[in-house]
Amino acid sequence: MNIRKDKVLLLTATTFAAGFGATGIHAQEKQPNIVLIMVDDMGYSDLGCYGGEIPTPNIDALAKQGVRFTHFYNTGRSCPTRASLLTGLYPHQAGIGEMSEDPYNKERFDKYPGDKGVHGYRGFLNRQSVTIAEVLKEAGYHTYMTGKWHVGMDRMEKWPLQRGFDRYYGILSGASSYLKPQGDRNLTLDNTSLPAPEGPYYTTDAFTDYALEFMDSRTDTHPFFLYVAYNAPHWPLHAKQEDIDKFVGKYKKGWQHIQKNRLKKMKKLGIIDDSWGVGQWEGRDWNDLTEEEKTELDYRMAVYVAQVHCMDYNVGRIINYLKEKDEFDNTLIIFLSDNGACAEPHTEKGSGTLADINDPDEVWKPSYGLAWAQVSNTPFRKYKVRAYEGGTTTPFILSWPEKYSGYKGQLRNNRAFLPDIMATFIDAGSARYPEKYHGGNDILPLQGNSILPTITSPDTELHEYIFAEHFDNCAVWWKNWKAVKDQSSKEWELFDIEKDRAERINLAYEHPEIRKQLVTKWKEWADTHYVYPKE
Repeated sequence: MNIRKDKVLLLTATTFAAGFGATGIHAQEKQPNIVLIMVDDMGYSDLGCYGGEIPTPNIDALAKQGVRFTHFYNTGRSCPTRASLLTGLYPHQAGIGEMSEDPYNKERFDKYPGDKGVHGYRGFLNRQSVTIAEVLKEAGYHTYMTGKWHVGMDRMEKWPLQRGFDRYYGILSGASSYLKPQGDRNLTLDNTSLPAPEGPYYTTDAFTDYALEFMDSRTDTHPFFLYVAYNAPHWPLHAKQEDIDKFVGKYKKGWQHIQKNRLKKMKKLGIIDDSWGVGQWEGRDWNDLTEEEKTELDYRMAVYVAQVHCMDYNVGRIINYLKEKDEFDNTLIIFLSDNGACAEPHTEKGSGTLADINDPDEVWKPSYGLAWAQVSNTPFRKYKVRAYEGGTTTPFILSWPEKYSGYKGQLRNNRAFLPDIMATFIDAGSARYPEKYHGGNDILPLQGNSILPTITSPDTELHEYIFAEHFDNCAVWWKNWKAVKDQSSKEWELFDIEKDRAERINLAYEHPEIRKQLVTKWKEWADTHYVYPKE
């Protein structure tokens, strides 16, 4: 395996400053607290500050005093995104090129069935990687996490406390009930598995409760790193009734009406270009539905919206805590979604019945369906898993009032991706990325670059190329071009995403030399970053 050796292995604030100008955080300055908030399966246009009609006042306020990125990329699915985000590597390098360990029948299988026995496809974070928590702990940070782990759960050695976190509360698996996490998809506190909660319970609230408790438990002045990984608004559709009631009936006007209004607002905000149009629509026209279907789909969307709205309320609780403790100004906060909105099971109405909504024993269903997922991803093509923009683009907000309050909600169009988060936290926290860790293991070179220089210098180019692969959904970005190979095709398409980010016009046959260049680069990357072998 020919892993590239030209990537800098040892990173400090001063090396970033030397490479990008005077943006590094010098050692004599007080290290900031760092808060990373990631939501699950939320679409690009759902937030108010990205064009949505969903009330998200706390996140919108965060964006207004920070910066929003329009071209930030994820891996297209939850577990590889979490692997890449936590380690600063491509997901295959970290061991989760496809799926992460989830509960399985241990009487039938002696190991997780998705473990293919090769580096890129084990289903858990390997020991050739380090997590953000491990790196920041070495720099003097307290490290806390609440929410969805989803990067290895089969043995305790793979749990958060064994990967650098001081405290943890949440779900180790990929999905659970919001109302009653139980069985093999239960809650975990530190290294202790918990029984199903009794009485009224809601994961979004509980994850925030513990986040506040962890922050409040500090007895010294050391900075902290807090990672809050909400499971909202991932299926199943579980929300508090008082939140649902706020939105029932508001989506009766239908898919096309909501999408049209979002497009108008996104253009006004400068989030999208008027020339892009809208990605391929895969459902019926709303007017072709029966009144019964409209009522059902309105309710499904209302529950989804309630999940997002409650998540925003809880983000507000974290922000208010930091302000009350006079720590908000020197806290670096990043907010993003793990992938595009989820169309599973790829049917118009989604999964399950209305009776399944808010059933505490449900884990897999119900969902809100293909068409609403496309609305959530406005104006992009496709959705979660796929390598088109609808699957791989995320809203991304960065706030650090002490450093960047003067930028007041500006947009940044720089192309960035998940490994840049590790590099950014190293830059901000005066930390070091190690060459060796875990008892002397060689650690793979960091793949990201600090995002901070882009705030003061918007023309900064972080990467010449960015690559992606997940279940044969392949992509490579370069300048204004993007080449895509969909899971259902053997042919690579080519799009000019500066003019056509909705990926409507395939230019592969008009520019075969560019397609060849990008596909060649993608193959070189795949051969050196553990995409192959797959078995």
